[in-house]
Amino acid sequence: MSIKKDYLNEFINATEQAAIGAYPFIGKGDKIAADQGSVDKMRSRLNLIDMIGEVVIGEGEMDEAPMLYIGEKVGTNKGQKLDIALDPLEGTNFVANNLANSFSMLAVSEKGNLFSAPDTYMEKISIGKNLPKNLLDLDNSVKKNIKLLSEAKSKKTENITACILNRPRHEKIIKDLESLNVKIKFITDGDVSGAISVADPDSNIDIYLGIGGGPEGVLAAAALSCMGGQIQTRLVLNKNEEIRAKKLGIKELDKKYNIDDMVKGDVIFLCICHNQWRHS
Repeated sequence: MSIKKDYLNEFINATEQAAIGAYPFIGKGDKIAADQGSVDKMRSRLNLIDMIGEVVIGEGEMDEAPMLYIGEKVGTNKGQKLDIALDPLEGTNFVANNLANSFSMLAVSEKGNLFSAPDTYMEKISIGKNLPKNLLDLDNSVKKNIKLLSEAKSKKTENITACILNRPRHEKIIKDLESLNVKIKFITDGDVSGAISVADPDSNIDIYLGIGGGPEGVLAAAALSCMGGQIQTRLVLNKNEEIRAKKLGIKELDKKYNIDDMVKGDVIFLCICHNQWRHS
């Protein structure tokens, strides 16, 4: 059994509505209002769809209404049972400050086919398509991963471009990349778009690495499963977060997750970029 084709237009519409919900807040300096506008529009449209839907990747792990939270039921409670991963607005700061590269995203699979990651940090490393399976590993040094990627792509290390969130926690990774003369593209936000940029032939990004959000890692995996890329992730948990992870059914807290571990079977991934809607 797979996702019914009739659902595709419904989910396209829900993603479009999320983008529309952010539009009135472009350049208004209020990222919370922008996020809320996207959430409200997406939720309203999802609840009109004939499905038994559950949010497995959302904005929080309990009832944090008005956010779309992990465990929230959506749809009319009739139809196919589906798991939903979503980010109504990635890049809230971009919208608030009238900048490019904000997105509305939605991934859908059959019930039980998406990894329900807790809202914690996650290590990530992603690369594009047409490369040996499981080429890179989070337990490798940065130097080893770059060397393996360089050899697989027949590119000198100084011609490799890495994308990374510009955060103090990445200081060592950045130093390692600089010591290898790897080109670095820093991003201030947009964890999912950064991770999936490796599969975009126009981006010139060869590798994405660093620590970002757990839910964003699953969304990136859903996208890369459609785009042909690779990603490996591992949760970064403190003691309290370990308890939360166990409540979600996660038993191996230090497990490394590849795409097949996070996304099983068919998945629909939808992403709308807001660049063309910028106010002047």
